[in-house]
Amino acid sequence: MDFSITAEMELLGKVAKKLAENFPPEYWRKHDKEHKFAQEFWDALSESGFTGVVIPEEYGGSGMGLTELVHIIYNLCKHGAGLAGVWYLMLSEIFVSLPIARYGTPEQKEKYLPKLAVGEFEGCMALTEPEAGTNTMRIRTLAVKEGDEYVINGNKIFISGIDRADVMVLVTRTTPLEEAKKRTYGFTLFLVDLPNSSVSFTPIEKHGINYSNTCEVLIKDLRLGEENILGPKDYGWYVLLDILNPERIGFAMGAIGTAELAINKAVEYSKGRRVFQDPIGSYQALQHPLAEAYASLNGAKLLTYKAAWLYDTLHKPPEDVKDGEGIRKKSYEYKEVGDYANMAKAVAVENAIRAIYWAMQVYGGYGYTLDMDVERWWREINLLRLAPITQQMALNYIASNILGMPKSYR
Repeated sequence: MDFSITAEMELLGKVAKKLAENFPPEYWRKHDKEHKFAQEFWDALSESGFTGVVIPEEYGGSGMGLTELVHIIYNLCKHGAGLAGVWYLMLSEIFVSLPIARYGTPEQKEKYLPKLAVGEFEGCMALTEPEAGTNTMRIRTLAVKEGDEYVINGNKIFISGIDRADVMVLVTRTTPLEEAKKRTYGFTLFLVDLPNSSVSFTPIEKHGINYSNTCEVLIKDLRLGEENILGPKDYGWYVLLDILNPERIGFAMGAIGTAELAINKAVEYSKGRRVFQDPIGSYQALQHPLAEAYASLNGAKLLTYKAAWLYDTLHKPPEDVKDGEGIRKKSYEYKEVGDYANMAKAVAVENAIRAIYWAMQVYGGYGYTLDMDVERWWREINLLRLAPITQQMALNYIASNILGMPKSYR
């Protein structure tokens, strides 16, 4: 086993750290309070090349892997950005750039990747629906073939970044669930240029991460051609896995970095805060839970890095990205990626919640005030109990798909 960080990753980490320090917690406090997109931060990500990490060099990117991307995410989150360090990169790079780079046609790659690489284009993905929720198999957004076009109608919910996106990965069914030969059959992904008069959205008021809008989306008589299909028709579920596993890995590392940020700030505060004779940082009632949380987070970090390494090492799409059966069969070769992605998400988020809970406790009543960033990090980390998959569903996966226990839901 080699646990060393490569020289290239070490350099990426230093650049990410310096970038994040230019946008300290008070910057994010202001943008969250004002519900304002962090344009300066996005521009800095673009100028640093971080918007093109997983995009091949021939399209203007760095041609790196998920391992390098999550290392950047970790350093952005840890050194000041909190969950924003993963959020903006998730919406464009993991949701859009990664699947296009791996499954796009030459024409799709040429059209989108150069602009995504330099941050000129932003992206989003539309998957979740009001009635389906966690049960993706039940999505009802339907693409019906009419002549040379597909006519698409449906509703989506909790779609972040669509208000700024230039391109959207839209998850549909081209074969309804009740007609599909198996539940995972009949999904098709489309690339949608935005804005589009057939796609409307309404922002949703939410608890945190207000430096990015999350919206309900209505799709009415959207017409797209065959050239808009990303990957094979009806086999989109196996392409979607190539987004969902990196999403879980990325948010796991974002949770770890944000929790370490909160711990470091709490430790700093505890050294100077005195209520009785000694600084509160000398009290074991605070030392032990913070020490335990920090140790647990480092274990979760190793698990998350392994998940990213497995993705980069094992998960190679077939040469023919339109070969649905080839993609389906190949997906079984990288089951271990899904195993580690779900374990990393479950362990990282649980320990990050505990860490930020105790970081807030260090501040006492001040931790509940808007002047202390720990209350915002608490709001941010609690989203990850619910998304990109609930903690309970991640544990269900581990129980049934890894431990071999009977499935608890159908």
